Amino acid sequence: MTHDIRIFVKKRLKEEADEKFRKFSASLLPNIHNVLGVRLPVLRKIAKEIYKKDYKTYLNCKDFEFMEETMLKGMVIGLIKDKPENLLPVISDFVNEIDNWSVCDSFCCGLKFVRENKARVWKFLQHYLASKKEYEIRFGCVMLLTYFVEEEYLDLIFEVVEKIQTEDYYAKMAIAWLISICFIKQPEKTMAFLHRTKIQPWIYNKSIQKITESYRITTDTKQILKTMKR
Repeated sequence: MTHDIRIFVKKRLKEEADEKFRKFSASLLPNIHNVLGVRLPVLRKIAKEIYKKDYKTYLNCKDFEFMEETMLKGMVIGLIKDKPENLLPVISDFVNEIDNWSVCDSFCCGLKFVRENKARVWKFLQHYLASKKEYEIRFGCVMLLTYFVEEEYLDLIFEVVEKIQTEDYYAKMAIAWLISICFIKQPEKTMAFLHRTKIQPWIYNKSIQKITESYRITTDTKQILKTMKR
């Protein structure tokens, strides 16, 4: 059965691969050399096909040839309807397979069950937010910016990001992205945080850059933020 589902998935991916898109995607993933070039909407469609066909077998597959096969596994996990106590170990196993920002971010976006289980998932994420591994930190931060940027969790998010110590690029970018989303949704509290925080200067400045790039921020606010760079 494992052999059958892998053949099915590989066949579907090759049918949908786009060479022009492959070159574009590969340029955004400098350390990844196994991109086929299948667009996200098409991958979501294939994930639904896997889910209907034999998703349990596919979840046991590892050591994929193509990045999109791994991405599909993450998307399939997002389709599973089950209790949090059954889903979280599956998610934890998959996080170990994440080796680039694209797989990480698409996976996080699909975990809709979080919306009804925030307290439990918040506790689950603390392990990753305290990690020293690049994509574990990124996973934690992208989960926070996707599901937790609201009044109840804002101060907790600020506490968490100040404790993270990393020099890894994609982890630092995720922290800056998280702070920028906090500012867009909760500008007053986040502005106060920016004034007092002692986070790494690179992350601080990148956060301000990402905030000022947003069309949801007024020109006057952008001007103030630009004067705050360190």
